[in-house]
Amino acid sequence: MMQRGAYGASRAGGAFEPLAVIQQPHTGLRIVSWLFSLVIFGCIANEGYINRPDEVEQFCIFNRNQNACNYAVSMGSLAFLCCMAFLALDAYFPQISSINERKKAVLADVGTSAFWSFVWFVGFCFLANQWQVAKPEDNPLRSGADAARAAITFSFFSIFTWVCSCSVLMISGVLACVSGSSYTGLSGETQTSVF
Repeated sequence: MMQRGAYGASRAGGAFEPLAVIQQPHTGLRIVSWLFSLVIFGCIANEGYINRPDEVEQFCIFNRNQNACNYAVSMGSLAFLCCMAFLALDAYFPQISSINERKKAVLADVGTSAFWSFVWFVGFCFLANQWQVAKPEDNPLRSGADAARAAITFSFFSIFTWVCSCSVLMISGVLACVSGSSYTGLSGETQTSVF
């Protein structure tokens, strides 16, 4: 078992342990969030723009509202990049020697997770509303309907992955601050905190 230091990470300068990084709950949630953002971006970028047989110009499948597709594509791609950056931070975190820098990284992670929870909540409400008021005559061939529903569904699930990520980070940060670097779980055995 690796030696734990500030915010639950291994002591600075220790060897990189990829399995230990992947086994952390927030890293798993971040990977799931990364996949969800990729699905949302891919669904809208690939099948979110359609045209009727008598029109040449493409329009957004969500009630012909370009803002809905632009929101989904931009938030999906930005969330994808954000997940990649924080996955890199997860891997680099054990190498950070300053307690203040670790604290800043954890607080940035919590704030970012809370922000993306809100963004995906707004996105889910916006996409679901625009899909609900879309006119069937705008899409007589029903092309892209599955992609639109998938984007709505995955934006809904993204809310929970980001909220859970924020919660896991907050709980583990509080436990690390209260009890040092480890805490006793329900099973009675000592467990190490995430950060």
